[in-house]
Order: sequence, then structure tokens, then C-alpha cells
Amino acid sequence: MNYLSNKKGFLGIDNKFNFKEKVVIVPFGLEKTVSYGSGTKNGPREIIKASHQVELYDEELNCEPFKKIGIKTLKPLKIDRNIKKALKKISDTNQKILSKKLFPMTLGGEHSITPGCINPFVKKYKNLLLLHFDAHADLRQSYNGEKFSHASAIRRCLDYKNVSVISFGIRNISKSEISFLKKNSNRIKIYWAKDKIRWNLNKFKKMIKNKTVYLTFDVDGLDSSIMPATGTPEPGGLFWEETLNIIKIAAKNSNIVGADINELAPIKGFNSYNFLVAKLVYKILSYKFLY
Repeated sequence: MNYLSNKKGFLGIDNKFNFKEKVVIVPFGLEKTVSYGSGTKNGPREIIKASHQVELYDEELNCEPFKKIGIKTLKPLKIDRNIKKALKKISDTNQKILSKKLFPMTLGGEHSITPGCINPFVKKYKNLLLLHFDAHADLRQSYNGEKFSHASAIRRCLDYKNVSVISFGIRNISKSEISFLKKNSNRIKIYWAKDKIRWNLNKFKKMIKNKTVYLTFDVDGLDSSIMPATGTPEPGGLFWEETLNIIKIAAKNSNIVGADINELAPIKGFNSYNFLVAKLVYKILSYKFLY
């Protein structure tokens, strides 16, 4: 696979540092169906740039996780203008990574990447549980005439019969999505943002126990006060510590096999939002491999 040098890749590790990778970072700035704010195509570049400022030592885990993980970053791929061809490219890329027994972490781009990202996982595993962080349910059959819209990302994932989903932070949903949700309640569990104070995370722990999990994180799942750099920022969302707590529970109790993080639309001069996403990526990988 065609990697960036350590220094230019995620975390900006010294080129002299040699390690066998367990994780492959895949920059994939697909932006085809955004419906409000734009700029997600610049997300991967700014996440990687900001990651060079992330402290490598983690005081919570009492180590430098990157040394125990091994992280390489692919050179950015050319993204086809046709969304179906673009999704096939990310699917083929993840297939190649999986065939080498490595962990793909895709940096979007818009959320429409996820059905392509999970395609090889669906084929590999009998059942796949999506752990989904988002302000939106993304359960529309189509949006603005596009079946592969970012607003239909989870619906397209559920086209695979062996996929189910647990969503956290949802606080914006259409009437048609509610209808689909009711008809498929055996496959979809939503932890609504409005009920956050009453969330039963012990129940979540039992639901996810020993499951094969793919983590998909739309950054608008975070509260708009800490993450305005996204196409559709929503108030009433997740904050940093509660987000990490959910991911930690998943890492300790399930087998997380891959992940994507998407919908960062960088705002020039406001690097703190890019930094937050870079640190979140490092945290997800650290929890996955050190718990």
C-alpha cells in the first residue's frame, strides 16, 4: 500500500521511528451530496495537520499509545466524481486493508462514505453492529433525489440484512424516518439526545457485549458549542467526556473492527475543531488497542 511518510501522516511521528502497523488511516474527502454547509472534502487534510499537535502521551492510559498500536497513513486517493464509483473505491481499499489483517480508520468527507466503508466487513462477518454517533438518524430512503446521500448513510448500511445499529445523540429526524424506525425497531436502537440524562449505559454494555462492531462517527453528533465546524451543527448534542465514556464501554466489551469519522467542515482560523477530531481519532484507536 502507498503510505505517506511518518512525518507527513497522522500524528506526524518522526521518520526514524520504525514500527509494524496495525492501523491504516485512509483520507477520503468525498463531498458529493452536502445539503447545507460545505467543506468536508478538506476534513482529512486538516485532521492530519492538526494531529501533528496532539500530545503522543495519554495520561489516562499512562503510555504513548502509538508505540503499541503502529499507525500508517495512506496517500490520499483520487475520488471519482460518480458517487457509486467513489464508494466502490473506499470499499476496495478497506478490503485490501482487511486482507492484511489491519484496522482501517477512514477520515471523511461526508457521511455517505459509510456504506462503502462497511462493505468488506459485511462480507467478512456473519453479523455487524454499527455504533453510530450523529445528530441525524440518516435513515431516509433518499434525499434530494440521491439514494446515496449523506442523509441516507445508515439506511444504505441497513440494506445489508446482517447489519444492525445503535445510534447515540440523535436529535433531528424526519417523519418518514420515524416510520422506518418503527418498522425496524428490532435492528435499530436510538439513544435520543433529549433523553441523555436518563441513558442506561449498563443496558448498552449488555447490548454490545461480544458483538462485532464498526464505529461510524459524524462529528455533528457533538454539541454545536464544541463542534460548529460541520455542515449541519445541532444544539443539544454530546460533550467530550460522555462521548469517550461510550466509546470506552464499546472498546472494553465488544470487538471494534473498523471505523470512520466524517463531516468535519474546517473553518479557516479555528483549528481547535480540527484538533478535537484528531484527538478523538487517537482516543478511539487507543481504546480499541489498549483495552
